[in-house]
Amino acid sequence: MTVLVCVLAVIGFYYATSTYQSPGPLQTNTNFIVRNGAGLAEIASNLERNAIISDARIFRYLTATHLAAGESLKAGEYEIKARASMSDIMELLKSGKSILYSVSFPEGLTVRQMFDRMLQDPVLEGDLPAALPAEGSLRPDTYKFSRGTKRSEIIEQMAAAQQKLVDQIWDKRDSSLPLRSKEEFVTLASIVEKETGIPDERAHVASVFLNRLGKGMRLQSDPTIIYGLFGGEGKPADRPIYQSDLKRDTPYNTYVIKGLPPTPIANPGKDALEAVANPWKTQDLYFVADGTGGHVFAATLEEHNANVKRWRKLEADKGSDPNIAVDGQPEEQPGDSGATVVPPKKKKIN
Repeated sequence: MTVLVCVLAVIGFYYATSTYQSPGPLQTNTNFIVRNGAGLAEIASNLERNAIISDARIFRYLTATHLAAGESLKAGEYEIKARASMSDIMELLKSGKSILYSVSFPEGLTVRQMFDRMLQDPVLEGDLPAALPAEGSLRPDTYKFSRGTKRSEIIEQMAAAQQKLVDQIWDKRDSSLPLRSKEEFVTLASIVEKETGIPDERAHVASVFLNRLGKGMRLQSDPTIIYGLFGGEGKPADRPIYQSDLKRDTPYNTYVIKGLPPTPIANPGKDALEAVANPWKTQDLYFVADGTGGHVFAATLEEHNANVKRWRKLEADKGSDPNIAVDGQPEEQPGDSGATVVPPKKKKIN
């Protein structure tokens, strides 16, 4: 009898081991979720219920013998390949190599717009903080995450990444910049970010704004009007900027206020931050749309007003509303920008 029991035990162990290592019943690739806190018995039962393995008991017992001290099956969402063996599944769940999702935030979004994207993501979990982080404090980028990741975790990653980036670029800035703090630095970078989507223009646009700051001229940036009117919600797509908006008295309207607005108006990316930290060395004080998606720059009021007239003609030829504001600084008379405009001297700005 004892011999028979031993023989049966050996046969049973051989069968279980063979089953554990043989191809499983799964016909097509499928996703399988291991919830946080799930034990081996629950995982085995769920695998069998989903027809991924043939026998939960074999999976449970042999997986327990294969796991070394301190090892466990990790929570997450996994792609189980068709015909995967129990052994293959154990190794996958032990590795923690779960399916990664991603959420992307383009440069120039406001914090509110970033929050809206996170709320729309069906995989992220948890609530967003009631209080918005400071504008400009979150890094635009693509963030990868596994199922079960909380929205608050992504926000923490974004804030840490932006702080690190700002510190690195600020430390390598041109020492002659007329910016007193990292907060002013990020604020101007956010304006540059919103003014142009053309990479090669950013450092040129930055030089115009820095030149104007150095001369005590108002920045006259359209994106600051938009932020003053609509805040972090952003301008409705069908709402143009009218000439009357240039005079709207808000803390952000740089056609009205002198210097920089009180906070950033968006979350700038790496390129905009670098453009402000190390701008082109120019004498330019103005820019206006060139009709092709870019801008044309000018150092004198006479040049600029001529460029504006060309832009107005292009818009008129397209049948645009004449009440829509100029894309760039408007036509001016000396003094309109908050400072008397003098011919630029032939030297680099400090």
